[in-house]
Amino acid sequence: GLNFIDLMVRQGNIDNPPKTPLVPGFECSGIVEALGDSVKGFEIGDRVMAFVNYNAWAEVVCTPVEFVYKIPDDMSFSEAAAFPMNFVTAYMMLFEVANLREGMSVLVHSAGGGVGQAVAQLCSTVPNVTVFGTASSFKHEAIKDSVTHLFDRNADYVQEVKRISTDGVDIVLDCLCGENTGKGLSLLKPLGTYILYGSSNMVTGETKSFFSFAKSWWQVEKVNPIKLYEENKVIAGFSLLNLLFKQNRGGLIKSVMDKLLNLYTSKKIKPVVDSLWALEEVKEAMQRIHDRGNIGKLILDVEKAPTPLMANDSTETSEAGEEEEDHEGDNENKERMPFIQ
Repeated sequence: GLNFIDLMVRQGNIDNPPKTPLVPGFECSGIVEALGDSVKGFEIGDRVMAFVNYNAWAEVVCTPVEFVYKIPDDMSFSEAAAFPMNFVTAYMMLFEVANLREGMSVLVHSAGGGVGQAVAQLCSTVPNVTVFGTASSFKHEAIKDSVTHLFDRNADYVQEVKRISTDGVDIVLDCLCGENTGKGLSLLKPLGTYILYGSSNMVTGETKSFFSFAKSWWQVEKVNPIKLYEENKVIAGFSLLNLLFKQNRGGLIKSVMDKLLNLYTSKKIKPVVDSLWALEEVKEAMQRIHDRGNIGKLILDVEKAPTPLMANDSTETSEAGEEEEDHEGDNENKERMPFIQ
């Protein structure tokens, strides 16, 4: 699986970035080739998906058994590689941190991305939940059925939300950071919860710009605990990787995965795979996420041969990670980017 956190790792925009050389990647799917002496519950040949503390983008991966889960019979390997990070993150934020219940409202940014689509699907499992989403306008047609109210990511979504819901929303899920932190807090109803789970605004263009990073950081509104107290608001952060690999909550994540796999087998949720890429194409795949061109999850497939570059392919980088105006090239090369609607 290819995640936005991988771009942050590449640019060093994370706590204690690993020393190079390293193999990136935090989730994968495949077939069990070998077992440790004390491993129980798995056999060689089992189809599995797993969390990995780096090293997932490889033909052979080793990870502790507590991070490994069997794949349901009707789930493909590409779906399995798209499943763990997005759905566990979405589930934990909605149900463990924010306590989503019937009749609540949720604002999610990057509604067309892997986590955004997982959030929308999980919200649909609870009666009468209203989902407000922001996404690039060219994605709206593809994702409009999964979100109650959809806004362009460059629009003034605060006013749009308040026009529909005067009081604001119960839950804000923010993967952008920067100026969106203050906007999200302003939209919370009393007893509402704001959760920061990413900071994609901290990722700059092809070359890392300290000034772009600093500008995004200083746009974060300083949070006053007294103001939170007076307004009855909750502010939280969520990092699945820290929960797994630094805070030893593998048991909790396993119970969440069990619930999610039950939802999958009962056909209530299904990972959205944007496209498959060869390992040699990782630069272009990362660029697609950087430019927010994906709908759902990008997958690196170790068995896939690189697709010959077409005349309309472009790996040029926009200056600051903004979308290019013309996205038609994304859709013309169906072999390279097979959208699954």
